[in-house]
Amino acid sequence: MLNFIINESRCTRCGTCAQDCPVRIIQQVGREIPRIQPEAESQCLQCQHCLAICPTGALSILGRNPEDSLRVTPEQLPTGEQMINLVRSRRSIRRYKDENVAPALIEKMLGALANSPTAVNRRELTFTVIGDKDRMQKIREKVLATVAEALKSGRIPGQVAYLQAAVPAYYEHQADIIFRGAPHALIISAPLDAPCPQEDISLALAYFELMAQAHGLGTVWWGMLSILLGTLPELRPLFEIPEKHRYYAMLFGVPGVRYPRCVQRDDGARVKTLRL
Repeated sequence: MLNFIINESRCTRCGTCAQDCPVRIIQQVGREIPRIQPEAESQCLQCQHCLAICPTGALSILGRNPEDSLRVTPEQLPTGEQMINLVRSRRSIRRYKDENVAPALIEKMLGALANSPTAVNRRELTFTVIGDKDRMQKIREKVLATVAEALKSGRIPGQVAYLQAAVPAYYEHQADIIFRGAPHALIISAPLDAPCPQEDISLALAYFELMAQAHGLGTVWWGMLSILLGTLPELRPLFEIPEKHRYYAMLFGVPGVRYPRCVQRDDGARVKTLRL
């Protein structure tokens, strides 16, 4: 049941909700109030576009009260120039302070991250968080011990150079090749049968990265986790990644380094304009 409810005293019969419905299941005839026929409810994407677009807040769906929705006003949004500067100033951080990010901030960002787009609005992403630096250290030690044992038994191919060097780098030179000294990690996964699992994961991580930057946090895309688990799959349960899920990850925390200026690479991609 969609609980598609119209407050008739508020509804202006403007038809905006029907026009904006991606699957066209909202019907409005003349000056009647909008409706969804019971047989069409299964087609709903649960995107809540109808709730968001109603100018008078007359529409409720899925038990969501429009009064509880955040109002979208220019004052609450970054300007276009601020967004451009945020993207330009983003850096991959590989040096972190040995301190936890406030749990309330992590929870707030993950709540917002649940709004990142997914194909056909399937919303089947799983966010797996290492939210405590002591827990991260235990995982780090377990991983390094497993890598050391695998090196001795010859289970790590020579071409996986980073893993070959990880153990001596950490214990002899205090260089954390695998975890980059980060106190936290976010692993995002999606079921293999999702319409676009890898795209959904990458979009969510990109959204998280920009939110983290805006809150003064540092991030780095954690490709080393994919290398690690691809080489030593017995470590996958340590990170509690759901079975039959594709995944990618990001390290994050309070940066231990500050970049006082942006780099100069606006010409870093080739731009083509199609001309008919």
